[in-house]
Amino acid sequence: MKLWQKSFIMKKETHIAKMQETPVRLQDYGVGIFSTCISKSALKKVLRKKQIFVDGKLAFTSTFIKGGECIELRMPDEMPEVKKTFVQKLNVVYEDDYLAVINKPPGVLVSGNGFKTINNALEQNLQLSKQSDAVKPKTVHRLDFPTTGLLLIGKTASSIVALNELFVKKTIQKTYYAIAIGALPESGEVKEPVEDKEALSLYQCKSKVISERFGTLSLVELEPKTGRRHQLRQHLAFLGCPILGDKEYGKEGLVLNGKGLYLHAYALQFRHPQTGEELNIKLRPPENFSKIFPDFDFR
Repeated sequence: MKLWQKSFIMKKETHIAKMQETPVRLQDYGVGIFSTCISKSALKKVLRKKQIFVDGKLAFTSTFIKGGECIELRMPDEMPEVKKTFVQKLNVVYEDDYLAVINKPPGVLVSGNGFKTINNALEQNLQLSKQSDAVKPKTVHRLDFPTTGLLLIGKTASSIVALNELFVKKTIQKTYYAIAIGALPESGEVKEPVEDKEALSLYQCKSKVISERFGTLSLVELEPKTGRRHQLRQHLAFLGCPILGDKEYGKEGLVLNGKGLYLHAYALQFRHPQTGEELNIKLRPPENFSKIFPDFDFR
């Protein structure tokens, strides 16, 4: 019997700490200093695995940084294999040296362990950042598998950290358009919990049409104030007006097959974390929205 053993290499990154007015914990200082663990949760993970050293000594979450220390990340990794490229043409709506916004097509996962993801298609569609902390472009939030529209990408370690903070602080305003089955009121809010967590969505009904099959279809503008999984889909279903094409939350006998989900991430408004510029990026919904509401002006 032959025994097979995987070969490993050691990935190393080093960082010289900047001088601090007062000592700061490594778990706070270290966010974003390494390209291979950008988020706070990723940093805590490598600390738990005993993969960070300060001046040659094993570091912990309680280690304080004063300035001038050599912080080293040592991560064992399997010998690299030849990577296949997921070829997916993406529409780049906005891009600069720090971040980008793309139009996510329907039927593609944003991230995960699978091969066919937006994250695996970003490098071939975006320009490499010239900043010193440039990293492989990475999505900083998610859209559902069937949802289309604006998806925000970070291109540097500091941008990814800053954009994540904006989402945590809820200072990024997201606007969606959906076509719902049924007649919605002119405006309102939904506070129904999602997965036992607090959730809030605001809505405005922009137009209605009579449908032979569905009775009434409503064009609705949605603004989620929290970011729960499937929040908008669940909230409209809670109102008795599920999104057209929603196989998971739709009503029996009223599910539209083969046309996709009529939910589109229409606008992102936020202050650029590096330049300070106020960005208000919009993208018209797909053509199938205009076929149902041909007279509505999506601005």
